Amino acid sequence: MTFHVPIIDISPYTEGGGDTARAAVARRIDDAARTVGFMQIRGHGVPDAVIAEFAAAVDSFFALDPDIKNNYRTPPEINRGYSPPRSESLSLSLGVQAADGMNDYFEAFNVGVTADRYPDLDLPTSDYAENLWPQQLPRFRSRVQAYFEEAARVARVLTTIFADALALPPGYFDRFTDHSLDVLRMNNYALPPGTVDLDGELTGMGEHTDYGIVTVLWADRAPGLQVLGADSRWHDVRPADGALLVNLGDLMARWTNERWLSTLHRVRPPITHGTIERRRSAAYFHDGNIDAVIETLPSCVGAGSRYRPTTVAEHIRAKLAGSRALQPNTGAAREAARVLAAAEDP
Repeated sequence: MTFHVPIIDISPYTEGGGDTARAAVARRIDDAARTVGFMQIRGHGVPDAVIAEFAAAVDSFFALDPDIKNNYRTPPEINRGYSPPRSESLSLSLGVQAADGMNDYFEAFNVGVTADRYPDLDLPTSDYAENLWPQQLPRFRSRVQAYFEEAARVARVLTTIFADALALPPGYFDRFTDHSLDVLRMNNYALPPGTVDLDGELTGMGEHTDYGIVTVLWADRAPGLQVLGADSRWHDVRPADGALLVNLGDLMARWTNERWLSTLHRVRPPITHGTIERRRSAAYFHDGNIDAVIETLPSCVGAGSRYRPTTVAEHIRAKLAGSRALQPNTGAAREAARVLAAAEDP
C-alpha cells in the first residue's frame, strides 16, 4: 500500500457550499483521519499576505542574539516563550527516551490564549499564561497575532467538518472548545554554525503525537517531516504549494476510540555538506477547554473503549511534563509501543 497524505479542498466550508459539496469534503476528511491521520488542506482562506508577514516575524525573532532570546524563557510548566536548542525532548511526551540520548535540537517560541480573553471564567493562569512579546521587534506581535487568529479560524472550521464526518449534531465540539487552550509554536531548525554538533545523526524533533484535538501546521516546503505509516515505516512529507498540513491529536483519537488516528511524526533535518538546510514551521494546537472531560463518543465505543475518561488539563499537563520538563510520561503506553515497533527505512 502506497503512503499518501491527501490534499483536500475545504472551500465548501470556508466560502459557502451546498450540502452535497460539504458532505463530499466530510467524507474525504473521514477517510484521511481513518487511514493516515494527516491531511493537506487547500481552500482554507488564510491570505498569502498574512502568511508572508508571519514568516517574516518568525525569521526576525530567531535571528536575534541567543542572549536576547534566552531572556524570553519560561519555566517548563508555562507553555510560553522561548525554548533553546537541546532543552526539550518530544519523545518523552510518550515516555520514550531518544535513541541518541540527546534532547531535540530545534528552537521554538510559543504564544497562546490568555486567561484575560475570558474574564468571566476563573481560568488557571499557569495554563492560560500571559504571552512574552520581544520588545526588540515592534512588529512581531501584530504579525503573529494576525496569523494566530487565522489559524484559530481554520481549526474551528475543521471541528465543524469533524462533527459532520462523525455524524454528530452541528456544533457538537463547541462546548468543548469555547475557551480552548490553544497554543501557536514557531519552530526553527536552521541554527547558526557551532550551535549544535553535526557529528552523527541529529534529532530535529523526536517521535511524538500531538496532544490535543487538531493541529494546523504551516511549514516550509523543505524535507524533514516524517510520518509513521500503517506499515510501521517513516515516510517523508512535504507540504504542497498553498496547503496547510493538518493532523489529529490524542484527544480526537480518544474521542473516536482510534477510529481516527493521532499519528506519530518526527523531524529529521537534512544536512548538506555539514550545514542544516533552512526549515521553519509553526504549529497551531487546538487543544480544547482545560476543564473539558474527554471520553469515547457513544457511536465509537464498539466492543469497549480503549481509554478511560480524562480532562484536557490532566492529559496536556502530563504530555508537557515529558517534552518540556523531561519527565517521561507513563500514561502513553499505546503510543510508546508504536514508536518502539517502528522500523527504519533500509
